[in-house]
Amino acid sequence: MRKTEAGTSVGVADPYAHVDRCDHLTDDGRCRFAVEQGDRDPTFAAARRRADYRCPVASDPEEPPAPGAEGLTGPWAWADCEHFRCRQRDRECGRCGLAEVRMAHDDARPLLEEHHLSYAGEDDLGHEITVYLCRWCHARVHDSWASLADDVNPAPEAVAAREARRAREQRELGFDSAAERLDE
Repeated sequence: MRKTEAGTSVGVADPYAHVDRCDHLTDDGRCRFAVEQGDRDPTFAAARRRADYRCPVASDPEEPPAPGAEGLTGPWAWADCEHFRCRQRDRECGRCGLAEVRMAHDDARPLLEEHHLSYAGEDDLGHEITVYLCRWCHARVHDSWASLADDVNPAPEAVAAREARRAREQRELGFDSAAERLDE
């Protein structure tokens, strides 16, 4: 299992196994990085421009896209691309499935925390790969041999914290007339 520079576990052996797609990949298989940030790497952008900006992981830039082709059909793997980045967008724990309940205008600690599977200096490319974990799973992954692939239920403390937030949310959504609020 991989470790951070501090020696704590990150909960995975291969961070790329937890990647669905690159943040720069568009729905039609093109590289958004080359289009929007090409000035940061002109050589990379020029190569993508010659291939009609097609991502070499999603499809083969040398061949026209096959009609109805599904999945990643290109000659590269995610690890081959120097500008690869994957940050999870789902607002639920990647290990136990606990959903986030965020309270507006509240400084309470979030239920979910961003967990890095890949750290700078770990490889030459410095890819960013992150997932969300609830604070309880996050602690277990860093403090023990717990893995992201473990089939676990949310911790009782996590469920209690989520339900307390949901109850507060429901109270705030309830209707109180101005007269009732002034009486309080």
